[in-house]
Amino acid sequence: MSHKVSIEIIATKILEIRGKKVMLDKELAQLYGVATRDLNKAVKRNIKRFPEDFMYQLTKEEIANLKFHFGTSSWGGTRKLPFVFTEQGVAMLSSVLNSERAIKVNIQIMRAFVKLKELLLTHKDLAIKLKELEKKYINHDKKITMIFEAIKQLLQPEPAKQKKRIGFHS
Repeated sequence: MSHKVSIEIIATKILEIRGKKVMLDKELAQLYGVATRDLNKAVKRNIKRFPEDFMYQLTKEEIANLKFHFGTSSWGGTRKLPFVFTEQGVAMLSSVLNSERAIKVNIQIMRAFVKLKELLLTHKDLAIKLKELEKKYINHDKKITMIFEAIKQLLQPEPAKQKKRIGFHS
């Protein structure tokens, strides 16, 4: 695997768990070209650098949910609950894994996180604009309906009024 990993490939490995964008230790180890156990050992040697908002261990339920999500019956025979790393945790990994490859891959991962944020913001902006357009067109629809009703009333002939006769009636 070359040092340069495409942002698109990395973006597919970013998951949302507990409301945060994270990457699995297994996926990161693959990208860095190290064994998952070696990555986790390096993290444990420097555990003070990884508070819970940088890295946390998944629960059995979360793993079951991931297996269901990806449609796999077993997840590569992992015996331990995997760790996931947030964007800040991935950034901190660069200080723990100091190889040339780790540095280059880490830069690409950070770019992928930034790209993902930009896409999410774009989608959020589009959703807001779409809502505004919906409201605008709903108001336009109401106004157009009112205009058509007024035109219909104008086009209907007025009922013939009985003329009052002037003079004497017999």
